[in-house]
Amino acid sequence: MTETERLIRAYYAAFDGGDREAMLALLADDVVHDVNQGPRETGKPAFRAFLAKMDRCYRESIRDLAVMVDATGRRAAAEFTVEGAYLATDSGLPEATGQRYSLPAGAFLEVADGRIRRVTTYYNLPDWIRQVGG
Repeated sequence: MTETERLIRAYYAAFDGGDREAMLALLADDVVHDVNQGPRETGKPAFRAFLAKMDRCYRESIRDLAVMVDATGRRAAAEFTVEGAYLATDSGLPEATGQRYSLPAGAFLEVADGRIRRVTTYYNLPDWIRQVGG
């Protein structure tokens, strides 16, 4: 296993374990976060705020993680399934009542100096809306 794969797996293990500080420690200070069907955000403070909103609205875990790394170790992709519960209504989305969902997702990541510099996440939002009854 390469250092990049270990880094990416540690990031998702921290996510799955609810350890937000461990996740943040694996990110570059100027991390770029491309939110699925949303804006590009930059920096750990923005990422921390995103995680706080996610923790308020959702309880999620990662299953079936597959990590692929290019030959340089600077780029990686991850494919996984998100198992979740919709806990509190998120702005512009259907009302939350604790609905459960299972959603295939993927991410593209850039790595430099042993830290994750970019996270770009994709999932099918219409499928998620259908699953939560929107």
